[in-house]
Amino acid sequence: MPVIRPATMADADCIVKIAHQTWWPTYRDILSTEQITHMLEAIYISDKIAEQIESGIQQYLILEEDEEPVAFAAYSPREDDAQIYKLHKLYCLPKTQGKGYGKILMEAVTNEVKQAGKQVLELNVNRNNNAKSFYEKMGFNVAYEEDVAIGPYWMNDYVMRRNL
Repeated sequence: MPVIRPATMADADCIVKIAHQTWWPTYRDILSTEQITHMLEAIYISDKIAEQIESGIQQYLILEEDEEPVAFAAYSPREDDAQIYKLHKLYCLPKTQGKGYGKILMEAVTNEVKQAGKQVLELNVNRNNNAKSFYEKMGFNVAYEEDVAIGPYWMNDYVMRRNL
């Protein structure tokens, strides 16, 4: 039975490891090797993740299988609209995909957002990412398209929302 717990600063290296093991199979057919490398180096740095956890800028949840961290999610109120919460990250190790862990993490984030008294959860997903269908099954709908610059690269995303 999987266990979900809040991440601590000590989990930063584990989060980075899961991201690196997940991003390559997820994005290798969508993004260039250079873009994946750049984004991992820009977003998934242990010190940066630890600072996000310590400061509360983003809340992280870890999902463990047999006491091994195998998935994580990160969320926070949107910077420009505190009524909307943003799911920044949700990644499961490839070896665990299909076990329902993404759904379990999504339900945990949804519960946290509801407990905060908010009614809308939002996320960005690459327009070519197969995860879009997963999010649709979770009740998300495309609100609009957005192109986000990360260094010299662009993420061509759908912004999806779900009313809770």
